[in-house]
Amino acid sequence: MNTETSLPISAGLEWAHPLVRDWFVSRFGTPTEPQQEGWPHILARKTTLISAPTGSGKTLAAFLICIARLVRKALSGELTDRTEVLYVSPLKALNNDIQKNLEIPLGEILQLAGQRGMLMLEIRTAVRTDDTLAHERRAMLARPPHILVIRFQREKQRARHRPDVEDRVP
Repeated sequence: MNTETSLPISAGLEWAHPLVRDWFVSRFGTPTEPQQEGWPHILARKTTLISAPTGSGKTLAAFLICIARLVRKALSGELTDRTEVLYVSPLKALNNDIQKNLEIPLGEILQLAGQRGMLMLEIRTAVRTDDTLAHERRAMLARPPHILVIRFQREKQRARHRPDVEDRVP
């Protein structure tokens, strides 16, 4: 098992697991300014507001830290059947956020782990909206996603939850 094969460390990614770091560098090269500026605050678990133009990597900045934490657990066998990350998203951006910032990175990182001979548990995601059917909600309870993406229609409901990542709340 080769766990040390990795690309040179890109500035600002020293905190990331080598699989996550290598995936990021091969996909994007270097972090954007909003990512570099946001990561230290997010890593310190401070409430962080990243204000930058669309497409600058704000959502991935927050997700990547969560992904890196879950990858470490998945590789060490410590990933349990419980939701670890709650993401609140506006409905109009929901599908794009999931595909671009979760499903693609998680799939490619899992593939990279396999190429390196590393056994990594799959990190599960799910989306919960007001339209989620009862049997889908039951399935989430039976086998919880590690990352749950949710959209509350009512501000009062959202106020009761403290999400790990909250994006452009209307």
